[in-house]
Amino acid sequence: MAPDFATQPLYAPLAPWLSVLSGNGEPPDCDTLNGLTAERDTRSGGGAPLRFVVPGGSGLAYEERIYWLGEVETRPGAWHDGFNALAWLAYPRTKAALNRRHHLALAGQIAEGGSGRGPLRDALTQFDECGAAVLTSRLDLWDDIRAHRWREVFWTRRAETVRNLQVFVFGHASFDMLRSPHLGLCAKSLLLHVAEDWQALTPAAQLEDVDRRLAQRFAGDFSPRPRDFQPLPLLGIPGATPANASHGYYEDRRQFRPLRLVR
Repeated sequence: MAPDFATQPLYAPLAPWLSVLSGNGEPPDCDTLNGLTAERDTRSGGGAPLRFVVPGGSGLAYEERIYWLGEVETRPGAWHDGFNALAWLAYPRTKAALNRRHHLALAGQIAEGGSGRGPLRDALTQFDECGAAVLTSRLDLWDDIRAHRWREVFWTRRAETVRNLQVFVFGHASFDMLRSPHLGLCAKSLLLHVAEDWQALTPAAQLEDVDRRLAQRFAGDFSPRPRDFQPLPLLGIPGATPANASHGYYEDRRQFRPLRLVR
């Protein structure tokens, strides 16, 4: 039985796994997660079979432990870590691609004698924590989002947006915050341009395709910086909260900020 919060539409990518959890509102433990992971033969960025383990017992850094040993540190009773594990189940290719990029960036940094995380690793972490994919064939809708024309895309053009645009939350911190969302909850999004008939795919086929596309993006030459991701107010997405069924909801500039031009 899924937890109560799972009825929120933005949890759709995790729905197949949330539905098999106990209904006590507690995050899944490592044994439960490892059973689910074994069914999918999930692998780390280095190809190691994935396992969820309690923190400690290794001298390796977090991402390196995943890359080399396939061990994802997961704190008992922490939904933040539980959602990270569920994201590995929903987006196994993308999570592995991010892990591999972290490893390669760290190895390159060590070889060059550098210190600090650097903008690439900061961006990878930001997407891992708060990322979302926007799927649409309508680039004009994406242009509205990029221009922060929030009322236009989410209200004036609401019917078009509902028909032609979907948001897949990826970041485990975003999933955690959606349990009790705060005003201005914002994801860091990127566009995945799809064909007009993409919306007709089944939910499972859509999720598979999103995972494949994101993995290809992060496995390639794409080397983002944190500012390269597009801010996206999650509670403005039609249906994300009953409150946004009113046009006045989009007048609140604390949540729907206009575009700030940077010289």
